[in-house]
Amino acid sequence: MPKVTATVITLNEEAHIEAAIRSLAWADEIVVVDAGSTDGTVRLAEATGARVVTRAWTGWIDQKNHAAQLASHDWIFSLDADERVPPELVIELRALLAGDPALGGYRMPRVSFYLGRWIRTTDFYPDYQTRLYDRRRARWRGQYVHESVGVDGPVGTLTQELQHFSFDSLADHIDRLNRYSTLAARQMYENGRRTSTLMLVAHPMAAFVRNYLLRRGIVDGGTGLMLSLVNAYGVFLKLAKLWERQRLGEDPAQTGRRIR
Repeated sequence: MPKVTATVITLNEEAHIEAAIRSLAWADEIVVVDAGSTDGTVRLAEATGARVVTRAWTGWIDQKNHAAQLASHDWIFSLDADERVPPELVIELRALLAGDPALGGYRMPRVSFYLGRWIRTTDFYPDYQTRLYDRRRARWRGQYVHESVGVDGPVGTLTQELQHFSFDSLADHIDRLNRYSTLAARQMYENGRRTSTLMLVAHPMAAFVRNYLLRRGIVDGGTGLMLSLVNAYGVFLKLAKLWERQRLGEDPAQTGRRIR
């Protein structure tokens, strides 16, 4: 049965880090790479027995790959601080590892706790995440957003859910959408993506219909409606910021220029 190192990257995660590490008690080793937290993150992580390394922030992808390099074992389970590994998933992971996994990586569905309830509708679910992987055959890849584990060969799929406590409030969700959409627009622009005023209208509307009707946000009542609207707003923000870059031909955040 291969040994597993669990990795977590952090920056000011004192509200989450203890619960995250407790959910990793099944792992043989826990490595935390902290990017210079100014709250109690490091103290709390060290108190749990995790090995904590401080490293200046270099981006999600590079931080996660660095954490994997620090591991004592080749099999890695990567967890974000706002995620938890529930007992049902631990049982499935142990059963998989006991059989000497044949593939280089395994993904699992992720369920998010949002506005007081677990969400298994809209674009939030099943939100498959590859988190268990052999670092000899896989590594984190991506650009500015949508980082993911790239595996050499096929990826296996587990059935039990990873739990996600991503947003503290609606305001927190919208604040993060604003930051995320700036990075997403930059990535799309540099990759040659372009938009139009028609797309600014049509794509958010289509996103709402997909979330609320096709992906059954309607069955989650007011929470499903709110989430469907916010997801559509996120699509609008990405396209609006991409449109802004097209007009300026450069990064508006760096130039401070206004669109006339």
